[in-house]
Amino acid sequence: MPPPIRTSLYEVIALPRTQLFAYGGLGLPLAILGLPLYVFLPAHYAEHTGLSVTLVGVLLLLARLLDVITDPLVGYLSDRIPGAWRRRAVLLAGVPVLLVSAPLLFRPPAEAGALYLLGFASLVYLGWTLFTLPYTAWGAELSGDYHQRSRVTAAREGFVVLGTVIAAALPAVLGLEDDAGAALAALAVLLWVLMPPALFVLLWRVPERAGRLAPVPWRAGWALLANNRPFRRLVLAWVFNGTANAIPATLFLLFITHVLEAPEHAGPLLLVYFATGILALPLWLRLARHLPKHRVWTLSMLLASAFFIWVPFLGAGDILAFYAITVLTGLSLGVDLALPAAMQADVIDQDTADGGGERAGLFFGLWGMATKLALALAVGISFPLLGLAGFSTDGGNGSTALLALGLAYAGLPVLFKLAAMALVWRFPIDAATQHHLRERIQAREHARPSPAPGGPAS
Repeated sequence: MPPPIRTSLYEVIALPRTQLFAYGGLGLPLAILGLPLYVFLPAHYAEHTGLSVTLVGVLLLLARLLDVITDPLVGYLSDRIPGAWRRRAVLLAGVPVLLVSAPLLFRPPAEAGALYLLGFASLVYLGWTLFTLPYTAWGAELSGDYHQRSRVTAAREGFVVLGTVIAAALPAVLGLEDDAGAALAALAVLLWVLMPPALFVLLWRVPERAGRLAPVPWRAGWALLANNRPFRRLVLAWVFNGTANAIPATLFLLFITHVLEAPEHAGPLLLVYFATGILALPLWLRLARHLPKHRVWTLSMLLASAFFIWVPFLGAGDILAFYAITVLTGLSLGVDLALPAAMQADVIDQDTADGGGERAGLFFGLWGMATKLALALAVGISFPLLGLAGFSTDGGNGSTALLALGLAYAGLPVLFKLAAMALVWRFPIDAATQHHLRERIQAREHARPSPAPGGPAS
């Protein structure tokens, strides 16, 4: 691996591990917040507030639609704030929104109705956006080096996976797996315990630089975005791969219950999957020092697909075989999260070199929209297909319906992975190309007076 490249006066050549952990550590409480929104919250509101399952789903969907709109707006805002606190200012604005609204959402009063759920779910999603978009954009700006960026995103996503493991295991450890309300209350307390110290360490140990290039006009900026070929290729691959990951997540409990007939193994399987992803991540990072990031990502998707394709052939009682597949596919989990995020930072370099100013916030806002599109596609494709095959969650499914569930659970994701691999294999930005982009950016910075550290960006 060549030595990291100094690309600018303010950028770190080799990020120390203490700084990586200080940055990545905030991913742990964020993951603890994320899991309840998908696993425990819908069931709890349907069971304890008198709202129907359908109405709960519609209200959460409406809150999500508002969230999609706010993604690019928040990203754009964090790009336009002058000075060296543009990411931190927006992030800190999201902290009280999250810490106040999340416990209220997780612990609703008995009389809570539709407006209560819609209002506090919208506030939680807004706080989440205010928090996560500047956080990810900040990480993209910590280093201009091709390989250092992989370390930054791996630190963040490693803590996210660890937080997911904790959130999944805590209800079982506390004996609350059958009480969604108590589990939500426990996770709300854990959020309050973990987020303040993680945020303090981040602000204390991780620097943020001021913007050094003038913001680009709106119309010219969209023209640059439309002509950014690496961005178009990566965002499409991101949607395909995100859909491939979201379909099994959506259908996991159905597959475990109706095909393998082993619902009691759902928790242990998730823990095995996420733990394997954490343990394997350092090995993938070592490989990424010698191969381009997009090639390593493609290899990880190919590996996961090669093992996952056998899942439709499993049936009742094949739980040991499924554990083996879970371990083998879990090997790719960490790299599937870390390397695409590092590639996003390289795509932003293309925009900056072409004259786009410094728009990491906007780009991560657009990727946030793409992520939500992938989640919507997962539900919008898989459930109608199961309905056409006659699958019923009430049981009594024939062999055709169960085969349809297996193919939807594992066959569809492999097809989407293959589409993502086709887009990523010849991705145009490698280490040499990214180095050239950084040289162009540095030339742009030197062509105009640079603001003093902490001064205005333009």
